[in-house]
Amino acid sequence: MTTGGKPIDPAFRSVKPNQIAFYIWRIEKLTVVPLPKEQWGNFYRGDSYIVFCATEPGQGGGIHMTPREVRGRSLEIHIHFWLGSETSQDEAGIAAYKTVELDDYLGGSPVQHREVESAESKRFMAYFRSGIRYLDGGITEGFRHVTDEHNPSMYQVKGKRIPVIRQVPVSWESVNDGDVYVLDMKKVIFVWNGKNANKHEKLQGALAAQKLKGEHGGSIIVFVEDGKEDHLGGLSKELFDKCLPINRKHVLTQEQAPSDERAEKRVAEEIKLYRCSDESGTLRVIEVKTGPLFQADLVSEDSFIVDNASNGIFVWIGKRATAKERTEAMRNAIGFIKKKGYAPSTPVTRVIDGGEPLEFRSLFKRWHVRDEVVGVGRTYQRGRGIAKVVQTNFDAANLHANPHLAAETRMVDDGSGHKEIWRIEDFDIKEVDSKDHGRFYAGDCYIVLYCYTVGNRDNFILYYWIGAKSSVDEQGTAAMWTIQMDEKLGGKATQIRICQGKETPHFMAMFDGKMVIYAGGVESSFDRSSGREGFKRDGDTYLLHVRGTSPRNTKATEVVCRASSLNSNDVFILHTPSALFIWNGKGSTGDEREMARQLAHEEKLEPTTVMEGQEKSDFWTAIGGKEPYHNDPRLAEDETERPVRLFQCSNASGPFRVEEIVNFEQSDLVEDDVMLLDIGDEIYIWIGEGSNSEERREAKRVAVEYLKTDPSKRDLDTPIIIVKQGLEPPCFTGFFGHWDTDWKESKFEDVAAKIEEANAAMETLTITANGGPTKSLTIYPLEKLLVLDPNELPMDVDPANKEKHLSAEEFQQVFHMSKDDFSALPQWKQTQQKKKVGLF
Repeated sequence: MTTGGKPIDPAFRSVKPNQIAFYIWRIEKLTVVPLPKEQWGNFYRGDSYIVFCATEPGQGGGIHMTPREVRGRSLEIHIHFWLGSETSQDEAGIAAYKTVELDDYLGGSPVQHREVESAESKRFMAYFRSGIRYLDGGITEGFRHVTDEHNPSMYQVKGKRIPVIRQVPVSWESVNDGDVYVLDMKKVIFVWNGKNANKHEKLQGALAAQKLKGEHGGSIIVFVEDGKEDHLGGLSKELFDKCLPINRKHVLTQEQAPSDERAEKRVAEEIKLYRCSDESGTLRVIEVKTGPLFQADLVSEDSFIVDNASNGIFVWIGKRATAKERTEAMRNAIGFIKKKGYAPSTPVTRVIDGGEPLEFRSLFKRWHVRDEVVGVGRTYQRGRGIAKVVQTNFDAANLHANPHLAAETRMVDDGSGHKEIWRIEDFDIKEVDSKDHGRFYAGDCYIVLYCYTVGNRDNFILYYWIGAKSSVDEQGTAAMWTIQMDEKLGGKATQIRICQGKETPHFMAMFDGKMVIYAGGVESSFDRSSGREGFKRDGDTYLLHVRGTSPRNTKATEVVCRASSLNSNDVFILHTPSALFIWNGKGSTGDEREMARQLAHEEKLEPTTVMEGQEKSDFWTAIGGKEPYHNDPRLAEDETERPVRLFQCSNASGPFRVEEIVNFEQSDLVEDDVMLLDIGDEIYIWIGEGSNSEERREAKRVAVEYLKTDPSKRDLDTPIIIVKQGLEPPCFTGFFGHWDTDWKESKFEDVAAKIEEANAAMETLTITANGGPTKSLTIYPLEKLLVLDPNELPMDVDPANKEKHLSAEEFQQVFHMSKDDFSALPQWKQTQQKKKVGLF
């Protein structure tokens, strides 16, 4: 098969340039062979694979995708070549070479990834939501081949969301008490739970056993708790003991075992950019800069390496880079890794100019995607010389019914709910009179309690606003009072830290376009020598910079009262003891001018409108004389939106760590975690019901630490919003696709109960010592039959005949007679014997 004169491997015939799809191929005897769908997610250590995923931009992909043709828009395509730890050099080379061949067939636009066993990228892992399984052996001659014969095998289960199921030798030496192991004997599958294994791994172990059972066409699943191996029923115990001799049990402790943090990497605080050049005929890699990085740092005539240390290496290929730079990009990156002394498993990704994926763009301080709507709810239009912003409308009444709209607008309602405001004074709070709501001072801190109702439930938001000139003591007091108020509300409030200049749309909407931030503030015992100006009076002279196009996004901020503070893009209000001016810059819009007019009418003086270029002498006199001021266009790029990303955050084991959840959904919010949702201009911290008190107290610090360690050098004043499980506002849930308010995390106990129920429904087979089945009742260990509450017994057990579910061996041990001898006893004597041993 050929395309554009270039041959393409017949195995790739299923790939269509305009089709969303997911495929996997394995390298078999140096040939590319399609992998059957039922084997997707199983990777043999001795093999190499190619994984292909094409989706619509921004959409998640994976093994459940169905091929579908898409017309009229480009696709986001990723090609991964995966290398097992025992694969041959030849196979690895073929996988890399064939990846380039497939990339060329698709026009060179796909993103290429090099994946190494146990160090896969988050994107790769997200394709396999049910987990991946590493298996011993491979297809290459010299490795053990997979056959239909079934010898006992054992798997270690790790991972909270996407499990990694690793085949290990069937031996106690493979086991530690912090993990879950599945011992597969085909007819019986044992799930061994280490005493220190967490509930998530126990759940994943049970699910892995269910999957194996489905592959075998039916098995009995037996759960074994660490330290209770002797409690197994007779023949189950005998089978388990054959593989893992109980009297020779010796397991590593959790501390002695390798850490679970295989995929978590320390955040790289410094990121570096290198330029690659082959002008002299040999490749040269030249360091350009240390972060933060900007899109403008990349030049289309060259190729670049973005070095994010152990988090991954990216090779960016400019549109006008040489053919050699394009074809040798991956090889050069691997050489770079060796030169830097990084681990061979360091992820490597090649991206093309104009087709950069989210994980690459997020490393840059600012990134503008051409032809993209920039900023949520806003589109940019160019007027005569000055860039303008046009605000779209939304219906606040629909926000709770439409969380996607709430997420786009960053709103929970239209801001018309009830509010109370307090100012921090002398380590205490003082209520602000309602007539002064919306008037803030840069030298102060405030707390705003906002209440709104959805259905029959009251919802609360606690904002604490930090003035740019407020003291550290005031800031700490505001945070403390916010926590105390939340506790009085039963912990039901969403807490939001707002720094001056970073007010959210909803915060501004609460004041209906009348929010004003003045310089100065109340003189307090914190800093009586600060020389603060105090509160504004009618006779004062000051200049307000007005920004906003509607009541929900407008605020005015006091600036230095002189002409150099003016800006042609905006509107200003000049207040003097005897006059009030509204100055309209040439680049300001009609909406901005109208909002300034409404704000000016709150003053006692009648405003005079002044158009830029038509000012009279009284205006220049009032402002202190003419001076040069800013009159360049405001660029749309300044408002570029960052991609939305979800992280699990942890600093429990020392350095601050984040683990990104790619293609996230509601089920990724695990109840004993603290999660961070980064939407660019706001940070959400989600606190699960199972998180501990320290994690709750440290939530804001976790967000600040995240901002500090982001390699793109984030603004530390970014608003931080704390939400709690079960009380999520729609502007949060809207980022998770379908949100089910009744959704509950799967529990190990529930899955285990269903498994036991399914065991009973099979016309259960009692497994004999030689592995042959005989039709019988379900066999349970004595401890499961000794429970007093009939509701706690397995579904198929008759409370009056519990003894029938004991194995022959255990029956003999308990009653000191065989089942046949027991059956020969009179009924009253049988009952008497059962009472003696607690089975009646």
